[in-house]
Amino acid sequence: MQQMGTFPSEVTYVSVLTACSHMGLVESGRKYFNLMITEHNVSPNVVHYSCMVDLFGRSGLLLEAYNLIEEMPFDATASMWGSLLASCRIHGKLHLAVVAAKHLSEIEPNNAGNHILLSNIYAANKKWDEVARIRKLLKESELKKERGKSWIEIKDKVHSFMVGERKHARIAEIYSKLDCLIEELKIMGYKAETEHDLHYVGENRKHELLRHHSEKLALTLGLMCLPSNASIRIMKNLRICGDCHSFMKIASSCTGKEIIVRDTNRFHHFKNGCCSCREFW
Repeated sequence: MQQMGTFPSEVTYVSVLTACSHMGLVESGRKYFNLMITEHNVSPNVVHYSCMVDLFGRSGLLLEAYNLIEEMPFDATASMWGSLLASCRIHGKLHLAVVAAKHLSEIEPNNAGNHILLSNIYAANKKWDEVARIRKLLKESELKKERGKSWIEIKDKVHSFMVGERKHARIAEIYSKLDCLIEELKIMGYKAETEHDLHYVGENRKHELLRHHSEKLALTLGLMCLPSNASIRIMKNLRICGDCHSFMKIASSCTGKEIIVRDTNRFHHFKNGCCSCREFW
């Protein structure tokens, strides 16, 4: 744009900063954030600050993200505190997670997802009393958590799955095929990452819950029904968990399939054992 004499607008910089965030390019993000002010006289708005908060948070610079929220000339939005809360879960920062959750509860008191995310952070830190307190609060307030769901289109028909799905017409066949696939993947190094299941249950139950995540079921049906040369495209209404992410990578290598998962954060292109997100989502 600069070579053609076209000046970047505030929308241009939103795109650039978002790209930096998704690729983990911290220094490039800093550079472009400063460049928009010094070179192109574009005043950063709340969306640009939100991009920077997301960039710092995803990259583990949580204190820097928090300081930017505190110092910016706008009131922080729910998306900013939500981004910081999600980053606290990824990087294990309990203290800041509590701060972010407090602000979110004031802005979005009826959003059950915020309470669930904080509960998951407490669970990851084995603070089960706090987990129980939040779940009791949710039950008493009757706030409803959005259930995880994945879906795949095959021959113009959409097939949807919940974790532990039982209603699909071919579910017995799907579970049998999935069991075989898991055994094949174990030979190639797959091991269930039970730290991504945050229920207060034993290891065997954690393995069972992870084994039947909705995106694994959708993938299995795709392997059963799609042509050998077709890629497998799956949609998910929540963020893909770390265990399913590892599962998809190894499955793409084992089956020779290109697997594309669209979760709430981004597209994941799994091919030959690698993902386009480069472990950053």
